[in-house]
Amino acid sequence: MNLDKVISGFFIILAMTLNFGFFYGDLDSLEAHSKYELFAAIIVNLIATTLKLGDKTQMGSVLLATSLVADIQLIAAAIVWAIAYYVYVIDKEIVAIIISLSGGALLANITSVALYVGETLKSKR
Repeated sequence: MNLDKVISGFFIILAMTLNFGFFYGDLDSLEAHSKYELFAAIIVNLIATTLKLGDKTQMGSVLLATSLVADIQLIAAAIVWAIAYYVYVIDKEIVAIIISLSGGALLANITSVALYVGETLKSKR
């Protein structure tokens, strides 16, 4: 068993599940979406991104790209939430923007997990 692959796979899948946990819920209400879960999703996504930095293969480059997309979208969602909270009023449009950004990050995470699983199935023992 390769411990590096286990740790990397753990963080890739944890990033996706945390992102899904934040994304799932009513699209009109921020009460169904925890700011702490968004923060945890950002942190775990950043950890998963740093774990992908050392891979020099073509698949590693694609996995890094999907991770960077998820990072940017989750950070953008947090920035929109913070600006709306402290500067403007959080209305349904702002909630939709925050949830949509996390949905895009979720799609990037699903792509990353699918590629990771495909690479694992393709690799020889």
